This record gives sequence, C-alpha cells and structure tokens, in this order.
Amino acid sequence: MTDLGPEWVPDAEGVPHREAGRVVLFDADGRLLLAIGHDLHQPERHWWFTIGGGLERGESPQEGAVRELREETGILLAPSELVGPVLYRRAEFDFLNVTARQDEWFFVAHTTVVALDHEGWTNLEREVVDGQRWWDLDDLERESSTRGL
Repeated sequence: MTDLGPEWVPDAEGVPHREAGRVVLFDADGRLLLAIGHDLHQPERHWWFTIGGGLERGESPQEGAVRELREETGILLAPSELVGPVLYRRAEFDFLNVTARQDEWFFVAHTTVVALDHEGWTNLEREVVDGQRWWDLDDLERESSTRGL
C-alpha cells in the first residue's frame, strides 16, 4: 500500500493505521534506552523514540512489545516482566511522505543487559534508525532543554 510496510492497513478514512507495543526500558543504573532515527524523504527530520513497533496478527500489545524489544535490541524479556500498559495514545504523524496513525501501548521494563544487538532490524530500520543510546535522565533533561525537545 505504501512504503510503510504490510502491517499498515487503511482505516475508515483511508489513512494507514496500525497498533503498536512500545517499551520504556531502564537499565540497572536507571538509564533510559532511546533510539534516534530520521525520515528517508526528509533526512533533516530526526527524533528520539522508545523501542517498539507494530503488532503482528494475533499478538497482544505485551507480546508485540517484547518481540520488538528482542528484534531491535537483542534483549529478551517475557511479557510478564512488563509493567502496564502505563500509557495508551493514538498518534498521527508523517513519515516517508505518508500521514499515518498508530494506536500505541507503552510498557515499563527493567534490564541488567546493556549490550545491544541489531541483528533483528528490518531493512527499513537499517535505513532510518541512526542509533540507540542509554540516557542518564539528568543528561536527557539537559539535552531536551538545550535543544528544545
């Protein structure tokens, strides 16, 4: 349908839509894992975001969140290790010259694993994800104030 991928299905208004599970992941030192990416069609646009992505058919938000965590970082957690959902939101955004909608369930989790593995990345992720970083929350707050994030 679009460059977004097969999991995106047109909603009643014809806008690509999917459901997603996302993980707000902290390490043993209280650092938060975020990824940074850009839009292929507008490379100057970049943003930090939590780990996660679209649900596969029949998956619960928890199952999708831990699968995405494993694929995007190599970190293995069970759905029962997630707290939440702590937040649900319906987001609308532009990406790859397409306006899309996503229903997102956010979960909190903790890990002692900090080494990241990107073997599970999709081709699109390899093209648009520029990196991942463990953020000390004070550093993240300073960075967001400095850059107006």
